[in-house]
This record gives sequence, C-alpha cells and structure tokens, in this order.
Amino acid sequence: MPELPEVESLTAFLGEHLAGRTLERLWPVAVSVLKTYDPPLTALEGRVVTDVRRHGKFLDVTASEVSADGEIGADDLHLVMHLARAGWLRWQDGLPDIPPRPGKGPLALRVRLAGPSGAGFDLTEAGTQKRLAVHCVRDPQDVPGIARLGPDPLDPGFTREAFGRLLAGEQRQLKGVLRDQSVLAGVGNAYSDEVLHAARMSPFKIAAKASDAEVDVLYAALGEVLRSAVERARGVAAGSLKAEKKSGLRVHGRTGQPCPVCGDTVREVSYRDSSLQYCPTCQTGGKPLADRRMSRLLK
Repeated sequence: MPELPEVESLTAFLGEHLAGRTLERLWPVAVSVLKTYDPPLTALEGRVVTDVRRHGKFLDVTASEVSADGEIGADDLHLVMHLARAGWLRWQDGLPDIPPRPGKGPLALRVRLAGPSGAGFDLTEAGTQKRLAVHCVRDPQDVPGIARLGPDPLDPGFTREAFGRLLAGEQRQLKGVLRDQSVLAGVGNAYSDEVLHAARMSPFKIAAKASDAEVDVLYAALGEVLRSAVERARGVAAGSLKAEKKSGLRVHGRTGQPCPVCGDTVREVSYRDSSLQYCPTCQTGGKPLADRRMSRLLK
C-alpha cells in the first residue's frame, strides 16, 4: 500500500507532469472506482491543472476553469484519489487512442491530457478486493476520508507536545494508534512497523502507558523514519517507487530474515487481512509476541 512517503513522491511527480496541462478525457473503467456523482467526472474535462497536493494518503489534483484570455477562474474542482492497498498510478507519455473498455483487468481509471502526444496516467488495482477510490468534489473536505484525517506527522506544527496529547488518552496498542488515520495522517502498516522498530518499542504496548521518555523516542523515530523515506523516494519514477520502498524497509515484510540492527530473526504476528513484523531483541526484550491466528491453528 502506498503510504505517506510514496504518495508525497507521487504528488511531486504529478505536480511536475500535470501543471498547466488540460484534462482532456477521464474514463472510469471499473464500476467500483468512482465514489461521487455530483459534480460528474466529466466536469473536470477541459479544465487546467493548477495544483497537486497530498492529504495523508490521498492525492488531490486541482483543476480550474481558464478563460479565453488565460484568466483562471475561482470555481475549482478536485480530482481526489486514494490508491488503497493494491492500487497504483502508471504514467504514460502516449496513451492509446482507443478508449478503454470495462473488463476484468486491473485498469480502474484513465486520465488523458490534451495535446498531440496523448500523455496521461492510468490508475490500476490488482486483486479481487476493489478499494481504490476516486472522487470529483468542489472541496477536498467533502471526501469523508480526508475530513476525518488527524494531523500530518511531517507538518512543522506537529510538535512533540501535540503527539504526546494524542497518545495520552489512547488505551489501544501503539501499532493500531499509529495506523489510525484519524490520529495520524499517512502512516500505514509498513511504516508503523518501521517506526516502532526504530524506537525499540513493542507494537503491543498500550499508547497511554508510554512514559515521557518513550514518547520522546517514538516522536523522534516517527519523524526520522518518514523523512528518510521521503528523501529516498524523492525524484524516483512512479513505476519504481514500490521497489524503492521495499528496499528501504528494515523489518516490515522481512519475516524470517535477520534484523539489520542486532541480527535476531524478524518475527511476524498475523491478523485476518494483514500482519506486522518486529524484532524480539530490539523491541520486546527477546520475548516473541503471541500470534493469535497461529495459536488458533495449533489448537
């Protein structure tokens, strides 16, 4: 799943490739992809892209009306996209002239820019669970997922004190708190594992029970891990971001491999539709965490 660093990189990529370009055609290929109907997706066609921003893990493309004399109107529309778990953005310098046909393939949305080259991008989604979401709205806050977002951990105003207040009343485990988009915007399964490993803290620790010193360490790890990932992803082509993300992870997705810090074996706790990875020596005093799914299978 693309998380804050990858979406930040995609935002910069789209800002570079879309700025000042006209949206010629938008084709929602998958029935499930479009989550809004007013304004219709066709209302974006003929508008010029004036901005691209990130809200947590959401991509927000601003499209404005431009008069014949080049004046930009104030009635903006926003193409808001969330790539979910298995979605991705694929840029093409020349899209096929033939409109895409709905089918069982991974293509969910095609956006074509005006111009002789027919450049643009596709949104694709692998697998059978279709969660990729596209919205056409007048205000990004009209998208429920954006309206409920917590603070962005890379916002300069997100201080250690603000982070401490978020954790103070949380009786949930740190892993779940870090992943909750209404608490922190943009951190998902992979980077929550990485942050907890860098902070040498158990994912099962109750957030409200973290000491002041532990909150200090966790806050520093959160910023360091995310900023480092953003820097690694900066300038990386959209098609290479997945591989770049994987190469930078130290514990997530590396079950059974040696921890790069201490050499212990990275372990996993599995859930119904996801899993977490951690190092026992670095994070839990050498004790393996209970894997509920495996425990049930062994009964």
